[in-house]
Amino acid sequence: MMDQNIQKRIESSQTHIFKAVFPNTTNHYDTLFGGTALQLMDEASFICATRFSRKKVVTVSTGQIDFTKPIPQGTLVELIARVIKVGTSSCVVQVDIFMENMYEDIREKAVTGVFTFVAIDDEKKPASIID
Repeated sequence: MMDQNIQKRIESSQTHIFKAVFPNTTNHYDTLFGGTALQLMDEASFICATRFSRKKVVTVSTGQIDFTKPIPQGTLVELIARVIKVGTSSCVVQVDIFMENMYEDIREKAVTGVFTFVAIDDEKKPASIID
């Protein structure tokens, strides 16, 4: 059973970011460029891990990233990041990107990925992720 303090931290650190998909973030197919999606996901997961630990954290790995639907220009996206695993000095954050048509009530999951963060001290050595 997970510690109640950790569970509370997980719940309160869940992070939501909304973005509009503009032409400068799309590829030659007029869909969100994969590299831009990864950057947004890394940023959302970093914010989530920082809010969870309140420590300096760095990305140490990404797990599988699944692009299941293209995200067209002119849609809105919501990134939802949440801690799914806690270690001694690390945490794993899952990020889902949902897309919404601006003018219809349609919402679909388009991308899912996993990012691992390690807490570091002032000497950039691994530190306890939570006190």
